[in-house]
Amino acid sequence: MSAPLLVWAVLHWAAHGDLVQGGKTWQHCTDLRPLDILSEVVPASGLGHSMRVFQVQGVRGFQLTASQPRALGFPASRLFIHCDRFPEEFSIIVTLRVLNVPTKRNEYLFTLMAEESHSVLVGLRYSPNKLHFLFWSQEHSNGWQTRVTFRNVSLSDSQWHTLILAVSGQSFSLTVDCNVPNDAVVETPFPTSLSVKRANFYLGNRRRRKGLFTGLLRQLVLLPGADATPRICTSMNFKVATLSVPAVLQDLPIKLTSNEVLRYPYEADMKVTLGSRPPCTKHEKAHFWFNASQRGLYLCNGSTWISMLEGKVKQRLDYVEEYQNLVTNSETMGIEVFTIPKVGLFAATANRYTPPGSAIYKWTEGKFVPYQNIPTYQAQSWKYFTIGKKIFLAVANFEQNDRGQEYSVIYKWSRRKEKFITYQRITTHSARDWEAFVIEGEAFLAVVNHREGNNHNIDSVIYRWNPRTGLFETNQTIPTSGAYDWEFFTIGPYSFLAVANTFNGTSTKIYSHIYIWLSGSFQLFQSILTFGAADWEVFHIRDRVFLAVANSHSYDSGTPVPSNFYAINSSIYELNITAQMFVKFQDLLTYSALDWEFFLVGDDYFLVVANSFDGFTFSVNSIIYRWQGYEGFVAVHHLPTVGCRDWEAFNTTEGSYLLYSSAKEPLSKVLKLKTT
Repeated sequence: MSAPLLVWAVLHWAAHGDLVQGGKTWQHCTDLRPLDILSEVVPASGLGHSMRVFQVQGVRGFQLTASQPRALGFPASRLFIHCDRFPEEFSIIVTLRVLNVPTKRNEYLFTLMAEESHSVLVGLRYSPNKLHFLFWSQEHSNGWQTRVTFRNVSLSDSQWHTLILAVSGQSFSLTVDCNVPNDAVVETPFPTSLSVKRANFYLGNRRRRKGLFTGLLRQLVLLPGADATPRICTSMNFKVATLSVPAVLQDLPIKLTSNEVLRYPYEADMKVTLGSRPPCTKHEKAHFWFNASQRGLYLCNGSTWISMLEGKVKQRLDYVEEYQNLVTNSETMGIEVFTIPKVGLFAATANRYTPPGSAIYKWTEGKFVPYQNIPTYQAQSWKYFTIGKKIFLAVANFEQNDRGQEYSVIYKWSRRKEKFITYQRITTHSARDWEAFVIEGEAFLAVVNHREGNNHNIDSVIYRWNPRTGLFETNQTIPTSGAYDWEFFTIGPYSFLAVANTFNGTSTKIYSHIYIWLSGSFQLFQSILTFGAADWEVFHIRDRVFLAVANSHSYDSGTPVPSNFYAINSSIYELNITAQMFVKFQDLLTYSALDWEFFLVGDDYFLVVANSFDGFTFSVNSIIYRWQGYEGFVAVHHLPTVGCRDWEAFNTTEGSYLLYSSAKEPLSKVLKLKTT
């Protein structure tokens, strides 16, 4: 709740005590539970002609039709069970996608109207760059309707937005996508005793065709007695944060039969964006961008813009040059490159020894420079992620600390100190990797436990973020064998998690597994035979989905010793939609491969492998492969590396770069991609 609204609410509570009206409290009237207006309109027998489900940017919503506005209504008594008055204090939560609205047009999100009157008791409507909250106050406005207008509310961008309108007396506060609230204090307070007897709610209209809402509605909830902002603004994806959503709009089908996980029964739209290069995320997937300066048409595949029609300028990778020698605290097991908005670009190195621990570097004047040291214990990897406005960085510690305690640590970015500070410690067992992801608006964090003592067959753990406590709590355990890596990815509305199993105590020739999220937990989807798997990398090439595994070595205590444990094929698998499984696409000879990194230069797709050891020396070439269509991936650049452990690709205004870490010397390297 914003400061003016909070102050007013405290003063009002002091004056009116428990908000007793006619011998009843508002708790008695509404139980202070979320009242899902949108779900009340959905017929129990299924959707009729007045509502259709559309899926846009991976999110589902209702489109309303104007043929029968009254069919989109229901009696208010279905929500207000214990009394017939509208709450005095409340929040309205709306998730919507607005189309371009004509300049002089108003569209209603909902109205509450008495049966015998054409006046709106309570309503919310949108016009270009304005949101209007309407209410009827017999006691304060002589029977005239009051309108509270919030200006500069830009929603007509064909994106999903979540609005939270908090009402308390004369104070009104509008929060859009969890940004800074827009507060208003008006002369006429919201009525303390607004009767809803013989009144009806109408969705997207005011009981007539004129003013029908033409966009998509995903959520419309009334929360009595509270500002809903703290409950909503905890999700990573706050534009589609949810409090209550009809079952038909939820991210997974209500019931799945057999293994039908890759079918798309919902409709989609098409959008072409003009101007400078827009972002391409899963929310812009299937959108087009026309680059007028280069006369190029591009399609967003969920992560990058794919050229559909070639423009005048086509950037191509020419060669790779050494750009910076990054001296590290000790050998580096993993790196994470990330950007903190309005602060800058950073790289975190997971270093072997403590002291001095691991380090964070900031990109300054075209170079990475030391920024912060953090105590770690044979750190293996870092993971950067956000939850709402909170910024986190998690380290996977492989060894115990000086007091014999073994845990990994989540650090939180302090905006005041501009440093990462300790936030939560989690007990782990020789942790190798963290993976952060969001499913159905909830944040998760998965850790790979490699071994406990000499036992490699142990559980790895998936933690769920608890917005009430502000902590990660155990949600699910998954048996793993000497695991090295988690890889999360989505295909349409479905979420997957792949684990790289490395060693079961006797052999590296074991199955790694892909899990799918069904009915609130991860369930086995597919098993793939791997050889000391150290990394999974998922990537998309146009409409094709690939999954690459880095095989590190082949060892089995029960078979003859091979001539070389480490010269072994790593494999690329492609999703076969018909078979609903990943099938092998290509084998590439690698040398104790520990990581794959996918990146783009212009319209070309590349994979770089971290070759670490060939059986004789750690000075091994790591290789960049270019996608060449029918030929698959073809080697184009051989890069001298020493004990290469991890690759990261990143871009700045100066160009495109690769950063690799060495697990055998305290020196990592930044390489610049030179293009023509």
